Amino acid sequence: MRSFYARVVDWFERIPADLIAILARICLGTVFLRSGLLKLEGWESGTTLSLFETEYPLPFLSPNAAMHLATGAELFFPLLLSAGFLTRFAALALLIMTLVIQIFVYPNAFDTHGTWAVCLLVLMKYGPGHLSLDYLLFGDRLGSSHTASRA
Repeated sequence: MRSFYARVVDWFERIPADLIAILARICLGTVFLRSGLLKLEGWESGTTLSLFETEYPLPFLSPNAAMHLATGAELFFPLLLSAGFLTRFAALALLIMTLVIQIFVYPNAFDTHGTWAVCLLVLMKYGPGHLSLDYLLFGDRLGSSHTASRA
């Protein structure tokens, strides 16, 4: 039984860190980008502002400011994340956004936001992997290749 377990664990350890990184970047980037595109779609009709007035109220920002910041963040940072450009900073920005959503907007959605947070923390710690603009532009200077191989 132990040898079977050891073989399976050995197989799991062979999962490429670059595969984990690119899946985390693209899948999570898609979640945020779609949300931003939906907000943009309702921009002119006023439905986006209405959402920030009723469903997404924040205690420290006006609905108009929150709408602009959230929409901008959901359109900008996922593009950086998906491309693997300034990945750790984009992941940090989206993690902060996730925490704001969890604490102030949907406090009962920890299962979803926790999953997002784990993906973002993995990217912040281990970097975007070799299949990224960060690696292409900065190489090992960002620690992407060295730490990603240990993910």
